[in-house]
Amino acid sequence: MELFRIKNDIPFMKHARVFNVISFLTFAAAVFFLVVKGLNFSVEFTGGVLVEARYSQAADLEKIRGSLNQLGIEEPQVQNFGTSRDVLVRLAVKDLQSGQIGTQGKLDQAAMTEKVLRSGGPDVQLMRVEFVGPQVGRELAENGVIALMIVILGIMVYLALRFEWKFAVSAIIANLHDVVIILGCFALFQWEFSLSVLAAVLAVLGYSVNESVVVFDRIRETFHKTRRLTVAQTIDNAITRTISRTVITHGSTQIMVCSMLFFGGPTLHYFAVALTIGICFGIYSSVLVASPLVMWLGLTREDLIKPVKKDREFETP
Repeated sequence: MELFRIKNDIPFMKHARVFNVISFLTFAAAVFFLVVKGLNFSVEFTGGVLVEARYSQAADLEKIRGSLNQLGIEEPQVQNFGTSRDVLVRLAVKDLQSGQIGTQGKLDQAAMTEKVLRSGGPDVQLMRVEFVGPQVGRELAENGVIALMIVILGIMVYLALRFEWKFAVSAIIANLHDVVIILGCFALFQWEFSLSVLAAVLAVLGYSVNESVVVFDRIRETFHKTRRLTVAQTIDNAITRTISRTVITHGSTQIMVCSMLFFGGPTLHYFAVALTIGICFGIYSSVLVASPLVMWLGLTREDLIKPVKKDREFETP
């Protein structure tokens, strides 16, 4: 199904160097923010107590921090969450009064934090209280990295078997480009990086590789259909022919992601943000990063269309 059809091929490969310079600068900026500012890990990774509260009016964050400091908590993380009325308080494990906090300890900690939050304004409503031990947080972080590596390895093996190693290398570079940019955005704005965001990053990897496979399939199909086009022209033709499909699939997906972003509440907010960034950059990388890399790695018609060998038994002397 096509939403529209473009008659003339768009010369994407003619401007491939410009697009890749933009990609490199964006990638470098993301790495810079990751190194300088780092990710704002949630208590799921760092361990500690997380309390979310909602006020009827704008909360006084400085007053809340001062009250927590008076309780002996040196560096409480107090910030607005979404609006000026929503407050998120993170207390690291080192700031807690007891080394091991059981169910009663968690209740006492929640009661103490609620009392502090009430000092920031009237009519406070406690939305959620979460506790994660440091050992659990460390295991979650390690398992998340392992899951990311397994997904990357699986994608490379799949593309190498389905197409050719040049496609596998190009696609994984493009997909890692998407992942690093998502992480860079979260580091730049200090958005909370939680398990749901990690799940979104893994989803983006699979989503981006799907777009790359569609373009690669069309490149192989075009090689089979015509011999008069150069490699660059073949790639341009393949990308142009898939634009309508890209608009339909990514547009439909983004509509659903936007519904989670605006109506899904705090739990799905950053999950939807990560998916939105991944979808936008996934389109860009699949078309304007992976495809030029395939061309520059020396893609030829013979890589996808193997020459037919003649059977010597039927050759005449």
